Amino acid sequence: MIVTSSSGLEQQTAPLVASVDVEWTKNYRIQGGNRPFCYSITWLALAAHGGPVFQYVSAYVESEAETQDLIDAADRLLAELLDTPTLITGHQLSSDLAILANASGQPTPGVEAMRRRWHGRRAADPAPLVDTRYDTDHLLSGTSRRLVDVATELGLDVTQPELRNTSMTALHRRWLHEHDPAARERITVLNLRHSLSTALIAAAAAGQSVPLAGLNVNRLLFDHLADIFDWVRTPVFTRLLRPPSIDGGRQRT
Repeated sequence: MIVTSSSGLEQQTAPLVASVDVEWTKNYRIQGGNRPFCYSITWLALAAHGGPVFQYVSAYVESEAETQDLIDAADRLLAELLDTPTLITGHQLSSDLAILANASGQPTPGVEAMRRRWHGRRAADPAPLVDTRYDTDHLLSGTSRRLVDVATELGLDVTQPELRNTSMTALHRRWLHEHDPAARERITVLNLRHSLSTALIAAAAAGQSVPLAGLNVNRLLFDHLADIFDWVRTPVFTRLLRPPSIDGGRQRT
């Protein structure tokens, strides 16, 4: 299993929110047929000057034989996350947790504890968990709750070059069958964009002063990942790195 991570957040940038995102293959014809193959947890904070910064851990299987290893690692991280005071988020997190639990061949206490936190999130004040699919109505006027649409309505630039002329299924197959690291990196960065975008939206939903309008999430990814992933240094990606705007300009994906 391939794990990448950044160093710990500096003390002056204590995390506002921790975001969980899981990618999986889809097979609805058999029970438990959906198989997780990649996940990330992103910790979002604000730097001293007020801008957003993040740290992360990401994992990706090298073969389908490592599925249980991926689930076990995610389960341990979720249990650790529950022991912190940081606000937790995900976009339709209940589905991610169900995928991990249903695909596991053994108990997943961290996943189950997180599922209980998810179900009880509206009973606590302040909420210990915000799901950006279900808990952001007060921020939005549109009807769509797809992550890309929520992000776009709030002014985030979340353009996804990874899926241009292909699909996540095709990219993952290229990784498993051809061991193409570019395919794996594209999905990993896509997954981290999902996680980071969700963290930004959740922070705003929780009342934090986070500048969303005109924020280029790809610029944030490049600033934090350029030394790690070749994909974010390619011309396809770097052409998206326009200077951050403060005028609320929006770009649909």
